[in-house]
Amino acid sequence: MAPRVFLIAAMFAAATLVSAQDKLEPLHGTCSITASEKSDRVRLDLERDDCVADHRGCGHNDSDNVRLADLSGFSLTDLQREGTHLDASIAAEAGTLRCSGAVHDSALRGDYTFTPNAAFVTRMQQLGISGFDSEKLQAYTLFHIDTAWVQALQAAGVADMDSGNIIALRIFRITPEFVHSMDALGYPHLPADKLIAFGVHGVNPDEVKQVRALGYNPDADELIQMRIFRVTPDFIRRMQQRGFKNLTIAKLVQVRIFKLAE
Repeated sequence: MAPRVFLIAAMFAAATLVSAQDKLEPLHGTCSITASEKSDRVRLDLERDDCVADHRGCGHNDSDNVRLADLSGFSLTDLQREGTHLDASIAAEAGTLRCSGAVHDSALRGDYTFTPNAAFVTRMQQLGISGFDSEKLQAYTLFHIDTAWVQALQAAGVADMDSGNIIALRIFRITPEFVHSMDALGYPHLPADKLIAFGVHGVNPDEVKQVRALGYNPDADELIQMRIFRVTPDFIRRMQQRGFKNLTIAKLVQVRIFKLAE
């Protein structure tokens, strides 16, 4: 019986992989690479040539935050060589993106192909993450999201991660170190969306420590609210110096909203 069960499981796994491969078609379009304001970065513009207007995640994609170190077959000096043909590529666990063309007016312009990696999808499914398509894997490639990083976040206790919010976690620099630091301050096992909100609004451990030292113990939602309405440690100190030493966080937020401190 055991060999038969193993065979059925293997057949199911193979069928799942084939299904994933069938759905993960290569993406094609036009591309351009130009210099960025940062010397170690470039600007990468991608334009899909097979998009339907209302297709989510399709169309124009640009980023001025691509690291030069992530590009092979390309250097900034190449942009000064008019007419030079280049084949620049970014290889990541989620797939490989190639931009091939010629340099004109200090920009590499040509065609791009993104080839997704179905094996990466299988590994992510083993981590409990599903819902991938080629467009999403292209984003994973551009942001260099790999299974090791996802595993590290899971080990740090991040809850409710999915294939979509993982991208936002990366964009807003929610690292395992940040998660551990918030855990140490009494905010364990935060869901991914809450951590993303922390990143969006700039919640940081140092400021939380200062707020605690001033006698407050805000929960996660209050930390976000305090950042939105600029209830900073300096603002709390100013209120305390004026004699308002027992204001709750809700009251401090109201003072900001209605500009009562001005």
